Amino acid sequence: MSRLVHPIEVESYRILRERVDLGHLPPLTRTVTERVVHASADLDYVTDLVCDEAALTEGLAALRAGAPVVADVAMVAAGITGRDAVCPVAEPGTAERARRAGVTRSAAAVRVALDRVGSGAVWVVGCAPTALVELISLDARPALVIGLPVGFVGAAESKAALRASGLPGVSNQGEKGGSAVAAAALNALLYTEEGNQ
Repeated sequence: MSRLVHPIEVESYRILRERVDLGHLPPLTRTVTERVVHASADLDYVTDLVCDEAALTEGLAALRAGAPVVADVAMVAAGITGRDAVCPVAEPGTAERARRAGVTRSAAAVRVALDRVGSGAVWVVGCAPTALVELISLDARPALVIGLPVGFVGAAESKAALRASGLPGVSNQGEKGGSAVAAAALNALLYTEEGNQ
């Protein structure tokens, strides 16, 4: 099914491309960067976003092969277009598991999701640094990690840990990020999967 692109989105991309030339970036990195800037209206992501073209290529291949998508929170899941996401953070069993393990609900949700999806999933973290830290600590073998949590407590550190982990990932440097930005990064790949950007 082809995605209908609204004229406002077309105009937004025209303005973005008028303000900054991303032609030097590899194709998927450019696509993700443009989609993140479009979603946030924040040109700082042009230099702040950390993408690995090979990781994006592998993530896109995994999506095309039907890899599950896991979101850390419902707002990330709601922002993902055209693909259901596993998101157990609000389930009662997740809260109980968090209490038993002495971890945040977001960290427990990563454990619950990993039990469901196994290795090879695409993980999208836009809210909870503790979810990203938990994912890095497990043997999840993800196809791709979009790690863009936001906040003053642990966000920048969790993204630095993702980059240092060797996992295939997308992140940014600093405290900014968020659900809309993380979902936008995944949507860039999903729209590429459909053959239109």
